[in-house]
Amino acid sequence: MKDYVDKMNAEEARLFREAVVNIVGQIPCGKVTTYGLIATLAGWPSHSRMVGRTLRYTPECASLPCHRVVNAAGRTAPGWLRQRELLEAEGVTFKANGHVDMQCNLWEPPID
Repeated sequence: MKDYVDKMNAEEARLFREAVVNIVGQIPCGKVTTYGLIATLAGWPSHSRMVGRTLRYTPECASLPCHRVVNAAGRTAPGWLRQRELLEAEGVTFKANGHVDMQCNLWEPPID
């Protein structure tokens, strides 16, 4: 098994989880952002999959607009058919291939 140099300890994982919850809570209606951008903003750019796990397994995420998080290509979560319906109801547009039109709908928070 590969030993990752950037493996999180318990405190880092807690801070990462808090950052993910905070960032996802800021995504405005009608916009989307990516797992990778959230991971980068949380300070762990190589941990986009960890963002997905955090959203899935953290109870407080149930009240967040998790449907506004897609992958870098604009694909919605596999097996979550309702995600597209929720996004379309907010005015998010999709391309003919079924991916979110990232040029029109991507949210990138302002950098302080």
